[in-house]
Amino acid sequence: MTEKTKKLQTVLDAQIGKGNIYNVVAAVQSQDLSLNFAGAAGIANAQTGMAMTPDTPYFIASVTKMYTAAIILRLHEEMHINLDAPISQYLPNSLIRGIHIYKGTDYSDRIKVSELVNQSSGLADFEADKPRGGKSVLDELKAGHDRSIDTVEAIEIVRGLSPHFPPGTRGKAYYSNTNYRLLGEIIESVTAKSMTANFDEMIFNPLGLQHTYLYECTTSRSNDVPATIYLKGAPAYVPRYLASNTSDGGIVSTASECILFLRAFFEGKLFSKTLFERMMTWNSIFFPLRYGYGLMYFQLPRFFWPTPLPEFIGHSGSIGSFAFICPSQSLYLAGTVNQIASPAKPFFLMINLIQAVNN
Repeated sequence: MTEKTKKLQTVLDAQIGKGNIYNVVAAVQSQDLSLNFAGAAGIANAQTGMAMTPDTPYFIASVTKMYTAAIILRLHEEMHINLDAPISQYLPNSLIRGIHIYKGTDYSDRIKVSELVNQSSGLADFEADKPRGGKSVLDELKAGHDRSIDTVEAIEIVRGLSPHFPPGTRGKAYYSNTNYRLLGEIIESVTAKSMTANFDEMIFNPLGLQHTYLYECTTSRSNDVPATIYLKGAPAYVPRYLASNTSDGGIVSTASECILFLRAFFEGKLFSKTLFERMMTWNSIFFPLRYGYGLMYFQLPRFFWPTPLPEFIGHSGSIGSFAFICPSQSLYLAGTVNQIASPAKPFFLMINLIQAVNN
């Protein structure tokens, strides 16, 4: 182990016990492969006490959206999908009817495919948004009420929620899992194949990802059991819900295989790099994150940190997962802290990892 990798491992070891972090895994790889680190700390399985290792699989959660966006962009490039077409061209009216009625105007059949990809549709989030006088799906999950929610039910929930703005409103974005559920439906409609088959055929198999898969709670994969997720001090078991998150958050992977995907994504192996200019048009979603085409842009302002910080482009997940490229440092970073209650933690972990590389 080199001095640099020792410092990176020390950063991971220091996470355990802070802010209810019980396990952590991260991979850091330089573009020229002069640095290729993967490390872990903590207990992977709360029931068996098995230690977290660099190869322990974990739920990548909303990092899945990058994989879904990659397929959409590939299908666009192959002229199977037009990003500028309305979603009504690909989805039945029975599914999209009444999903976006804003101030008396029905925009449901005017939403463009691109507006789903870049979170500018204005659609409500079936998971996090609360109905009037009720609890959100996320609230129920945090309370321990695990259940499967297919796309039909997710859309029915959306019909009872208020959209946030007309689709394509200049400069606006709203982070909604609904957008990516609908993208999954478009992919399945266009290809006449399941999301499992699409992920396998367009991403997992071509990249040789042997420990990356779309989670199914009814299918036993004894060698690839995902690490335990926590909500504050207790394990959070929601397998049925996670299994119903296909195109918006259902992939399980490892840190090293996430790096393989990141490289393929940004090096033009999954779709043409000529699409990058369009993809990286950013709208603010919530401070300090901005959103592009299946991508988040993160950079803390100068007054938040004593030294200037680099930018990160990629995606994070609600359970503490992350997969980003740091262009100025020519580094790829991926991993998780598996803690629902600490959404900022992975970003600070990335900053600490970058500092360990440079010091």
